[in-house]
Amino acid sequence: MDTNPALPGRSLAGPRTVYNTDHEMFRDQVRRFFERHIVPHHRQWERDGIVPRSVWLEAGAAGLLCPMLSEEYGGAGADFGYSAIIIEEIARTNCTGPGFPLHSDIVVPYIADLATEQRKRDWLPGMARGEIIGAIAMTEPGMGSDLKAMRTTARREGDEYVINGSKTFISNGQLADLVIVCAKTDPSAGRKGISLICVPAGTPGFTKGRNLEKIGLHAQDTSELFFEDVRVPVGNLLGEENRGFSYLIRNLPQERLVIAVRAAMGMEVMLEKTVDYAKERQAFGQPVIDFQHNRFKLADAKAQATMFRVFADHCLALHLRGELTVELAATAKLLGAELQNRLFDDFLQIHGGYGYMAEYEIGRAWADARVGRIYGGSSEIMREIIGRTL
Repeated sequence: MDTNPALPGRSLAGPRTVYNTDHEMFRDQVRRFFERHIVPHHRQWERDGIVPRSVWLEAGAAGLLCPMLSEEYGGAGADFGYSAIIIEEIARTNCTGPGFPLHSDIVVPYIADLATEQRKRDWLPGMARGEIIGAIAMTEPGMGSDLKAMRTTARREGDEYVINGSKTFISNGQLADLVIVCAKTDPSAGRKGISLICVPAGTPGFTKGRNLEKIGLHAQDTSELFFEDVRVPVGNLLGEENRGFSYLIRNLPQERLVIAVRAAMGMEVMLEKTVDYAKERQAFGQPVIDFQHNRFKLADAKAQATMFRVFADHCLALHLRGELTVELAATAKLLGAELQNRLFDDFLQIHGGYGYMAEYEIGRAWADARVGRIYGGSSEIMREIIGRTL
């Protein structure tokens, strides 16, 4: 291949203009951190099913958590480009265990934008240091992407909310010290009755179920959460009561861009690794890449990954200017997740039997990528969002 996507500032489409010099200096810092603190240990974390809390503290000390958070609360006051670089380094190394993007780019913004000043000071500095790990609890058993079917309730009694219900598929669920719980404060109002309420770990009645066994993302803790007469102060409400759905809709474009950014880098890196393998692997007396079928498959993959890189960087640039729409974010998430899964399947096939072995990176990346078509809103939901604009 004539370009090396692993090099800072470059992609299959050539030099990238979405990042500036400061961004690329930060990338060097992030890359050194991953090579030292993450990559050597990640296979063991996959066997353990969880990332040690010490890694979160190291990431906080290195400035890798909450880069967009205001300096007043312990962040760097940076733009989303710094978060995107962390996401890309996760994809480059295929070290999917540390749930840094969920914590920094999905959970923390809700608190920074909507919490009371006292709660911001209680929680955000610890979240920037990695002492308080965040999660958000939306999905329930049998609910899927249908938020109006949510059954978890939060009933106000005086100066407290009393929460009852259960959640499932919650990333960072085992490690979480603070969970944003989506609950019905007005069960009769459907989506218009949802509120967002923060529940600290250790609150009586709040229990964590088992660490769920997944087909991929083995190092990332994913849990069931249970709430039985959990009482929290009214001050733990984020924003206004019954406006939770509108807050979720407002923040979902950034969550979907996170998935698209990861997909773009993942495709480039795995394409490069597959090309290298196909050049080295011999079959029937010649390198695998010399078979026209394989060479054409890789050529198509390069063309498609290049096309998506240009679009993903365009969406990233729009988001940095505050101009990314719900529809474009859904488009990026849909295209990125679908294309990544299709290409990874082709890459695994080119590896043959070795592609099915966990010791080869493509097999693990293939399994890890599959959830991209489900979380952050399934591909079907993305099509529905786009379809409404036709």
